[in-house]
Amino acid sequence: MALYIKAAEILEKAELKKGAVKTLVYESKFQNIKQLFALVCETQKYSSVLREIIDSTKLLKETKLRIHLAKVLVYDLLIGHGVKCGGAWKMMMLKHRSRLQAALARIKVKRKVSRNQDLLPSSFQQTQDVIPRYVRVNTLKTTLDDVIDYLKRERFSYQGTASRLENLDCLSGKTFLCDLHLQDLLVFSAKTDFHNHFLYKAGHIILQDKASCLPAFLLNPRVGSNVIDACAAPGNKTSHLAAIMKNKGKLFAFDLDAKRLSTMSTLLLRAGVTCHQLANQDFLKVDPQSSEYKEVEYVLLDPSCSGSGMVCLRDEVSEPQDDRRLQALATFQLRCLNHALQFPQVQRVVYSTCSIHSQENEEVVSACLQQNPGFRLVHLLPNWPERGHEPFTQCLRASTAKTRTHGFFVAMLERRPWQTDEENLPIVTTLQSGGEEKQDTHQSGPSDEEQENTETAINQLTNPSSKKKRKRNRKPPKKQEP
Repeated sequence: MALYIKAAEILEKAELKKGAVKTLVYESKFQNIKQLFALVCETQKYSSVLREIIDSTKLLKETKLRIHLAKVLVYDLLIGHGVKCGGAWKMMMLKHRSRLQAALARIKVKRKVSRNQDLLPSSFQQTQDVIPRYVRVNTLKTTLDDVIDYLKRERFSYQGTASRLENLDCLSGKTFLCDLHLQDLLVFSAKTDFHNHFLYKAGHIILQDKASCLPAFLLNPRVGSNVIDACAAPGNKTSHLAAIMKNKGKLFAFDLDAKRLSTMSTLLLRAGVTCHQLANQDFLKVDPQSSEYKEVEYVLLDPSCSGSGMVCLRDEVSEPQDDRRLQALATFQLRCLNHALQFPQVQRVVYSTCSIHSQENEEVVSACLQQNPGFRLVHLLPNWPERGHEPFTQCLRASTAKTRTHGFFVAMLERRPWQTDEENLPIVTTLQSGGEEKQDTHQSGPSDEEQENTETAINQLTNPSSKKKRKRNRKPPKKQEP
């Protein structure tokens, strides 16, 4: 019984983005970690199928179970190795077993499959363990060289810096590499576990997926600046920002969930972060005109999203209610992004999600640009292997297949500089793979052609029916010079 209660709890936390599954499992202190981890991951894989079975049989109404507990119990009953608990729960599930089995059989017939695994989204039918273990070196407490030397003494084999993505596929055992894009990120084979390692417990390393490291890395706030992390918990991005700022300046971190903020406070303490100010507050209710935030130049916004890019949570099965949920999320995300641009001195805002859906990504950015003409997109990491959907190729996407990460989306908006008759200010248009900024000494404002192309691109995304009419006369957007 304890197994199912704990699995349901972790499943719910993971869906609310309160932490990575593996971290939540290890922090649970459950006696059989492997059993718990397997149950949670397998339940997540079949989440949409389980929901369909539960809804069609009206199981929640008849048993008074909560959805996450129902999912883990139905998974083990129908797909796993049988319900492992005794007593009332087992009797209850056995009572409904025939109806649940019939619902599963109907789904298989409907989708014309015979095996349970064929019901999985295509993303789960690919080779397992394709995402390596990423370890970010916490430069507030140590250095990259010191961590590498420490690991060498533990008989890890350092292979240098990766030169191409395929190098990551060859990792096995105790071999590891430096990442080819982020210099403070180390890469190990997928099964390497650091949860009980001294470096992790001491806060010298942070277990963080590469895609999740991109927002802070790309925002790259200057040392001593004022920065906002708008939806901060669980705190890995906040600690990354603090490391980039070298613990100097002010880092305002907001989150509405008091429990998550408390956990985050512990994480930041372990990471040695001292420049932060935590607030249990809704970011949308933060006053941009407050004197407290008058010097904020950078905002990192990673709002609540569908989580569809997370490998364990990925769900590519179309369901009627998904569109409504995505629309609600996109509306909330757009409100947050518009709000972030209202801070009077803000120069750059990074918007990111762990979603694969364009409704939460390019369409939110499109609408925001249309409503905020004083901002424009920055072309990020020219050599990154996966770009945003046309016409927003300045943005980045990430995926298991193309970047060996969880699914992710990142866009950076920057304020258009004021242009006068006397001066043409240099502006940043491209962030190189090393995080270095390059200056463009062309006119700071867009040309008439660039403005027309941008407006056309936005209209095409928001009004798909007009795309074909414009296709012949539309000129390709002018690329910004690095």
